[in-house]
Amino acid sequence: MIRSVAIAGGGTAGWMTAAYLQATFGDRIDITVVESPAISTIGVGEATFSTIRHFFSYIGLAERDWMPACNATYKLGIRFRNWRHPGHDFYHPFERPTLIHGYPLQEWWLRLRPSERFDRDCFMISGLCDAMRSPHTFDGRLFDADDKTLPVGSRTTMAEEDTQYPYAYHFDAALLADYLMRRTTAMGVKRVTDLIQECRRDERGIAGLVTKEHGIVEADLYVDCTGFRGLLINQALEEPLISFQRFLPNDRAVALRVPADIERDGIVPYTTATAMDAGWMWTIPLFGRNGMGYVYAEDYCTPDEAEAALRAAAGPGAADLEANHIRMRIGRSRRSWVGNCVAIGLASGFVEPLESTGIFFIQHGIEQLVKHFPDERTDPALIEHYNQVVGRVIDGVREFLAFHYFTAARTDNVYWKATKERELPGDLAERVRLWRRKLPDAESVYPYYHGFEPYSWSTLLLGLGGLPTTQRPIVDMLDPGPAEREFERLRRRTAQATAELPSQYEYFAHMRRPPAV
Repeated sequence: MIRSVAIAGGGTAGWMTAAYLQATFGDRIDITVVESPAISTIGVGEATFSTIRHFFSYIGLAERDWMPACNATYKLGIRFRNWRHPGHDFYHPFERPTLIHGYPLQEWWLRLRPSERFDRDCFMISGLCDAMRSPHTFDGRLFDADDKTLPVGSRTTMAEEDTQYPYAYHFDAALLADYLMRRTTAMGVKRVTDLIQECRRDERGIAGLVTKEHGIVEADLYVDCTGFRGLLINQALEEPLISFQRFLPNDRAVALRVPADIERDGIVPYTTATAMDAGWMWTIPLFGRNGMGYVYAEDYCTPDEAEAALRAAAGPGAADLEANHIRMRIGRSRRSWVGNCVAIGLASGFVEPLESTGIFFIQHGIEQLVKHFPDERTDPALIEHYNQVVGRVIDGVREFLAFHYFTAARTDNVYWKATKERELPGDLAERVRLWRRKLPDAESVYPYYHGFEPYSWSTLLLGLGGLPTTQRPIVDMLDPGPAEREFERLRRRTAQATAELPSQYEYFAHMRRPPAV
């Protein structure tokens, strides 16, 4: 029986892992986090998937408990800017399209074209994003009539996600790590603040973590949350990295924390991904500041050029802000679980943060660790299946992101021209040939769970504009009346919700008010 777990590394991955294991096992397992005092959280993963709600519910946290402490806001989707050409934008929302005669509304849009904006015609959330609305009323009601908010303490995981929940979160990753650290240590998790100088090995894999000042930390199971260093999984156990560089060349980022006047300007309820000359720029709205960063390929842009472009985009207020330059390791460990060591987060795998998958990979890895948790035998079949499931998720996201660049209409410089000439991973080239004749569906997208539903692939195809497509012939043969009525119904619902819902700023200002005595 596993009686002790040592987590190497704190940050978001380490403390999310500690919180989840503590919620699962209570005092039946001793959990120790060895956290370096000198290494800070990278913090590029401040935006999330809507499935993150399962994590917070599982560990027993309500939004009011943690969101104010982490300067968190709601995320209803991603706004893509300038990926076709300068001035163009569209939303990728957390919203499944309605089915008409069994075919998604996006296909009917291709036939009927009620306007030039498929995202506003097909999705209610696009209008809420335009109006900067919160998804909740002041009394906590969700705008969606099919409200599937999880009760605090629900022990559900992403595998049980049977609905597209309409929002995720933006948060300060460093503040969340600190919040979880204080919460879990108060509940019995041990924290060792020290440098790991050596990883001892034996026939099981890792035999102990030799720290500078606290001796050897030993455990039955070790979790590597040391980020891109992969101190345990890659360095000590010598597990090789499978590079994704030939598919996804962006390998650097530079980030700024930009103050924001949210009372004056409000808070948008979406992440913005703006195409740049050698990559793209994220803008993540928090309560009181914006996280901004430029993800780029060093083969096309120097760090100094990237920082200058980011500061120019951020405006005069960014002139004296400290920039954080990050070298990213794009790829995944061949196996995330080797012997008695499991890599979670960046040590397991990472693709660039274009679709906010960093926190998603952490959550998925933790959930699968619990589902495959070993006894004293450490069954090789369980480990092999864990590695298969985790590898497939990362590979699926690799394919989805490569699809973004190949499908983007932009070809105005060497960087963007190269996105159309680059090798496509897996079976993506074959899928793209099919999608010229019909939109992606469940039978034609990447076949294993990877976090993205078919409507997401269709939304990106229609929004990015570089891959001509059309509706299936059957859609032209069916009665368009129900689709026309659905487009009108969505327009009415969007107008009504926009009038009834508070703005993001109003909602979070209300949440932060002290309770009435």
